[in-house]
Amino acid sequence: MTTDLPVLTPKDFASDQELRWCPRCGDYSILAQFKKLLPTLGLPKEDFMVVSGIGCSSRFPYYVDTYGFHSIHGRAPAIASGIKCVRPDLQVWVITGDGDGLSIGGNHLMHAIRRNINLKIILFNNQIYGLTKGQYSPTSPIGKRTKSTPLGSIDNPLSPLSIAIGSEASFVARSVDVDTKHLSSILQRAAHHDGTAFIEVYQDCNVFNSGAFYYASKKGIKEDNIVYLEHGKPLIFGTERDKGIRVNEGNRLEVVALGRGISEDDLLFHDELAAEPSLAFLLARMRHPEFPEPVGVFRSVERPVYDVALEEQVTAALEQSGPGDLEALFNSGDTWTVE
Repeated sequence: MTTDLPVLTPKDFASDQELRWCPRCGDYSILAQFKKLLPTLGLPKEDFMVVSGIGCSSRFPYYVDTYGFHSIHGRAPAIASGIKCVRPDLQVWVITGDGDGLSIGGNHLMHAIRRNINLKIILFNNQIYGLTKGQYSPTSPIGKRTKSTPLGSIDNPLSPLSIAIGSEASFVARSVDVDTKHLSSILQRAAHHDGTAFIEVYQDCNVFNSGAFYYASKKGIKEDNIVYLEHGKPLIFGTERDKGIRVNEGNRLEVVALGRGISEDDLLFHDELAAEPSLAFLLARMRHPEFPEPVGVFRSVERPVYDVALEEQVTAALEQSGPGDLEALFNSGDTWTVE
């Protein structure tokens, strides 16, 4: 970390480009917290790279005064992987959406996560295709009526966190766009994690899918519909903090009321450091309205980091064989001349 840098502020990371999102779009909130994060990391602006795909969220690189790459649909994780592998000194952030990252980009997203490349991936989930004007997306719920599903969607929706955990992600978290204090803390955690950090952000598209996450964002309502995950603490929620989550005799999660013989000690205590991802996966499957939906860090574990191992291999090869000669390589082995 550089120590002799001038003190930077969020304004230093604001570009000169006009913000072009719809009024009240949740993207504004995410961008604001992102710009607040960067100056706290002690890096010069040129040491950040923001890579996006296609979608409303993918305008991000234009609005942040760092290096950026507005790539093609679904390929942001692949391009970011290449950047990180050849420039391991950069902190690389991937900005994607539920359509961009989970449809055409699902394969690239999954393999970046399983490799545990040192990328920070923020997936904006608004359960809709916003940029192309309101078609259903891979996360849209069954029955969702959109321009492309006028009779209601019959597709089973994907769970971004389930995909990340199933791909052995070393860091998995969820936050909500307007819960700025919580989102800020999650971004901080991700920025300092070694390996792939995957964050799902519930983001409101107020034009084409307004209120999709009202239950998780509205004060006075969200307290009964979300549960904050804190390492080592029991899963307690509710306006009066009088409800909790426990594992029953069938090894399934259930909602219980505290009191009448049920205490905090009977509840599930969160362990984000567990090497076995099964508990994190169970939490990721909790769905409103049957359960409160967890927000926070589901999993944070150490795993070998791909780009670190790659750099070690390259260094070892150079020490053993030297820098090599590309022309000599082209002319080695079986060669022939065509006349």
